[in-house]
Order: sequence, then C-alpha cells, then structure tokens
Amino acid sequence: MWFDAAPVPAAAAPSGTGDGGPAAGWARHEPPDFLAGAGPGQFVMLRTSDLVAGAGVAPSAAALADDPLLPRAMSYHRVRETDAGRQFAILYDVVGRGTAWLARREPGDLVYGWGPLGKGFRLVNPGQNLLLVGGGIGIAPLLWLADYAVEKGLSVVLLDGARDAGGIFPAEHVPSEVEVVVTTEDGSLGRKGRVTEVFLDYFDWADSVYVCGPNPMFAALADIIRAHEGPGHIPRRKPVQALLEAQMGCGTGICYGCAVFDRRGNPRLVCKEGPRFPLRDMW
Repeated sequence: MWFDAAPVPAAAAPSGTGDGGPAAGWARHEPPDFLAGAGPGQFVMLRTSDLVAGAGVAPSAAALADDPLLPRAMSYHRVRETDAGRQFAILYDVVGRGTAWLARREPGDLVYGWGPLGKGFRLVNPGQNLLLVGGGIGIAPLLWLADYAVEKGLSVVLLDGARDAGGIFPAEHVPSEVEVVVTTEDGSLGRKGRVTEVFLDYFDWADSVYVCGPNPMFAALADIIRAHEGPGHIPRRKPVQALLEAQMGCGTGICYGCAVFDRRGNPRLVCKEGPRFPLRDMW
C-alpha cells in the first residue's frame, strides 16, 4: 500500500524535523485503509527506499530500490479526521538512514508500507484513571491513547521522561484534560531525574498503566512495582501493559527477527504476539 507523506511544521514535533532530532509527519492514504481496524499501540511497516528510475505513475513494491532492504516499524502516533478522510501520524527520532529518509519526505512523496499490525493496548474495562508512562521516543504511541481516553471521559496522567528538554513532547500538543508530568535527567525541563523516580507518586491512583520506552525503563518499573506491591498483592495486581520496541524484518511473524524472551525464557514475537505485553510477564 502507498500513502502520501506530509511532514508537519517544526512546531508540532518535539525538536523539529531536521537530522538528529525527533520528527513527525501526517499521512494521507487511499484504500486499502492503513487505519482499518487500527487502535492505539499498533504499528505500520514502512519501506524507506527511493523508487527506481522509470517506475511510472502507479508503481508497485517491485519498483523500490533494494537499499535499504528492510522496512522500519513505526507506531501510530495520532489519528485525525479531515475533509480528505482519516489521517495518521508517526513520530520518530532520526537515528539512521531509514528515519533520515523519512524526515526528507515532502508532501506528495510516496511511501510504501503495510498495516495495521500487532496487538495494541488492551482497552477493555481500563477503569477511570489511566497512567501513561513514556521514556524518550516511547512517548509516540501514548498520544493516540491519551486522545482516546479523553474522548471516553477518562482521567489521564502522562509521565514524559527524557535525557533533556529536546526529547520532551510539547505539552501544548497534549489534550488539556491530561495532567502532564515531565522529567529530564539533566534537569533542563520539569523535575530532574528519571521518569521511574516519580512513578510511584501516581501508581496507586491509577486503575491501569500503559508504558512505552527503552528496555532498562521497563526493567526498572517492574522492580519498583514488585517492591511496592509485595507478594501478598498478587491477586489484586492492576494491569500494567508494556509496548515493546524491536527491530523487525517483516512485521508479520514470518522472519522471527523480533523474537525476545520473557521471564520464563519463552520466545515471544514482538510483531505478532505483541508489541503489547503484560510488563510482569517480560521483566
């Protein structure tokens, strides 16, 4: 499937859309719909390759250059309704050739991809109070979840942590109903420290918890929760859903390139069984 790329203005991305910083873009797509059946926490696979010369007006996937060969997995960041139909956004750090290629797209450029993929956040009976925890670019899929929760009349606290102010999502682009708590490791914005250090200030308030970020953050949160709950709280544990990140070759469970091991040592495919897993099952 093809869609038109349309990078957003710098003000709508954490640090603009230049190389080396976070970037964002809205996509206008034609049927088949990239959003059919999609929900917060799911993702799309995008080929970050140029079209070969002479590809024609209606190119196929075979018209893509084979370098880079593997696609990039990108979570749905936000969804909006427009006169032209539904559009989705992705948010990413420019860290390599693939994301640098995406950041250079202009409105009307074609990008090949497929989705929606994976198992997103489970939103059945989430309770009234939702705690969202994002570490670095892990904030990306939590914004659609925040939008969804606000529309349902739920209460939301968003913990947004990063190394410095440049990695924090702009609060003015978060729904005003959401309480945003910012932490930076260098103290350049919000509270100084890591997002894990303020987690327990809101954990007991929450009915359900949704987290996305780097693996060390997941491990730290799992340790904090176990120490806080104690073994006697096992029957009453509140759900804590972790949205994992992994390098993927296909996004459909064929290549096994995204396999990880859970706490019991069992292999799990992030693309097909996840990316949403119970945090306590994995760490």
